[in-house]
Amino acid sequence: MNIEYTFVMDDVELHYEVDVDRQYDASVDRSDASDWTKLEHSQCSNCPLSKLQYKHCPAAIDLQHVVEDFQQLPAIKNAKVRVVTPQREYYKEAPLEEGLRSLMGLIMATSDCPILGKLKPNAQNHLPFASQEEFITRSASQFLLRQYFLYREGHRPDWDFQGLIRINQQLQLLNQAFWQRIHSACESDSNLKALLSFFNLSSSVSFSLETQLQKVRPKIMGEDDGWAMKDDRHIRLF
Repeated sequence: MNIEYTFVMDDVELHYEVDVDRQYDASVDRSDASDWTKLEHSQCSNCPLSKLQYKHCPAAIDLQHVVEDFQQLPAIKNAKVRVVTPQREYYKEAPLEEGLRSLMGLIMATSDCPILGKLKPNAQNHLPFASQEEFITRSASQFLLRQYFLYREGHRPDWDFQGLIRINQQLQLLNQAFWQRIHSACESDSNLKALLSFFNLSSSVSFSLETQLQKVRPKIMGEDDGWAMKDDRHIRLF
């Protein structure tokens, strides 16, 4: 499945096509890749990859062209961003930072990084320009659906989100190291602010999941959502 991003800024147009199901070949010669993509460059403290097998960070390799394309552009620069998925098309005029956050998040979540790979289920149902509330709702929903399938298969489900919190705690360690990795390659702030915005989403899960869930609770449980229960049937109220 391919997802296309197009950025239009003044007289410049940049186009990217992300294969969500792409495979990474660690044996390919990448001697011409930038130094900041090497695995040992600001390697994450919780990185499970072996330096003997991986010379470069898979997520950094996938991001290299995007980072270099935008490294001299300010985050506040307005851009027209068009996103095309197999199901639908999205369009938004927004600061460059917002469009980059979506693109970089998609690329990272579908990279061969074992930690970022935990986000791939969200990427397969990609929602560009997602707000924090949307990110929390989607992450929690995906996690609970996985627990349901585990329960049906005879495993013990995690209904308290402890696993989701642990995943995002691991992402926090990755975020800190990846920030340093990208910082060494950037001349402007667009990439940095886009990454910071993306990282803040995962930090909201690891540090304040319950608080974030309470924010969306009224929209799911509120009496004004138009649904009521009567005699074990759903009745639509108008």
